[in-house]
Amino acid sequence: MDNNKVLIFDTTLRDGEQAPGATMNEKEKLEIAFALERLGVDIIEAGFPVSSKGDFDSVKNVAKHVKNSIVCGLARSIIKDIDAVIEAVKPAKHKRIHIFLATSKIHLEHKFKKSEDEVLAMAIAAVQYARKHMDNIEFSPEDASRTEKAFLYRVLEAVIDAGATTVNIPDTVGYSTPLEYGAVIAGIRGHVPNIHKAVISTHCHDDLGLAVANSLAGVQNGARQVECTINGIGERAGNASMEEIVMALRTRRDFFGLTTNINAREFYRVSRMVSKATGFIVPPNKAIVGANAFRHESGIHQDGILKEKRTYEIMNPEDVGVPSGEGLVLGKHSGRHAFKDRLKRLGFNLDESAVDAAFARFKDLADKKKAIYDEDLMAIVEDEERPARATLMLTDLVYTSGSKVKPQVKVTLTYKGKKIVQESTGDGPVDACYKAIEAVTKLKVRLLDYGIHSVTQGEDALGEVTVKAEVEGKNVIGRAASTDIIEASAKAYINAINKAIQR
Repeated sequence: MDNNKVLIFDTTLRDGEQAPGATMNEKEKLEIAFALERLGVDIIEAGFPVSSKGDFDSVKNVAKHVKNSIVCGLARSIIKDIDAVIEAVKPAKHKRIHIFLATSKIHLEHKFKKSEDEVLAMAIAAVQYARKHMDNIEFSPEDASRTEKAFLYRVLEAVIDAGATTVNIPDTVGYSTPLEYGAVIAGIRGHVPNIHKAVISTHCHDDLGLAVANSLAGVQNGARQVECTINGIGERAGNASMEEIVMALRTRRDFFGLTTNINAREFYRVSRMVSKATGFIVPPNKAIVGANAFRHESGIHQDGILKEKRTYEIMNPEDVGVPSGEGLVLGKHSGRHAFKDRLKRLGFNLDESAVDAAFARFKDLADKKKAIYDEDLMAIVEDEERPARATLMLTDLVYTSGSKVKPQVKVTLTYKGKKIVQESTGDGPVDACYKAIEAVTKLKVRLLDYGIHSVTQGEDALGEVTVKAEVEGKNVIGRAASTDIIEASAKAYINAINKAIQR
């Protein structure tokens, strides 16, 4: 392995999905896996196969279709877990098993109630068993950053001897500081005699807001794999953010002297995809992919940017795939060829029927908006990319509302092939819409969360609505965009119901 290359191990589909409310379905996971492959991710951790049939099937589905990246599954140091991963990743062209076992004193005493020697024996046995079936094995001593150093060194030496090819050093609860975590990696390199036979990996959580800093400190001290997620999603406060780590290494190559295989121009689109799949909106001030990452409000900053971009920009927006603003050329008189060309430049490769559907949406939007931004086009296409076999569709929507008027709606829906008109009232037009939809479907739906944000700036901007709902006991996320926020709300709710029906 090139010692100047840092491998990127993405765990968006496993650790990222463990973030409360971030459940993704099998189709969404596969779409994200394809996006991660286009991004150039070295290893995709596709899930925890033994945890459920759904997770097993999702990992197997990713393993069948991803060709370039290594597909990895997670397992505890238990035979049934390891067998589940072996079976799930079997179709993969390149495969890995990731085994973990807690090693810190607090875990040994309170979770396992086992001695160090007992845990060490478990780790060795798990890796030896896995090695009989697979050559690419990663081992993680969970809570490594709080593990007694002498025991951590013993465990790592033993699992490498047993066949581990990567040893991951998790800061499981985000407790470490950069100097401290860097010293852990340096200590491993200095005290584990066979460490040269394995790649050292980092896996840092963001409980203290230090996940990226700790990961980079690990890399500085010899780690050559970083475990991370898109948008930094994950349990509790999340994981190290892939886009921040990669762009730090790239922008400060003069300092780190290291590279990755990542095609950073895919970051913006992948970030949006993960945000839409999980329902987690990217904060405007999020580094690299946030809406404000390349905006300048201060007059002093604007003046400097106009004179020389490098005064206040250390990266070009285009380098991470952020639309440059050139998309303003499209409008109501733009033709299909210009529209299709623009989509290609944004990274979309659609078949002709999908282009036709998206172009029709574009023309309809162009009648309502003066200027069409790249973000608008992306929202249109992403709407069109949703499952076509919808059981429930909105045909028409009429509503009245006001501060002294009882909100009323009249919706025309197509449900199971039948056209149905339903009227309803509610606390507001959105509530009235949802009650009308529920009256038609007769499904038990509970709204868990509702969010709205503008896709672009301006009074005529597309409004994008995200809803999280429990439909007949299934938690689903629905999304839709429109210049009419009531319409977007109705379509997002319908999108969630369709997902639940199709599961």
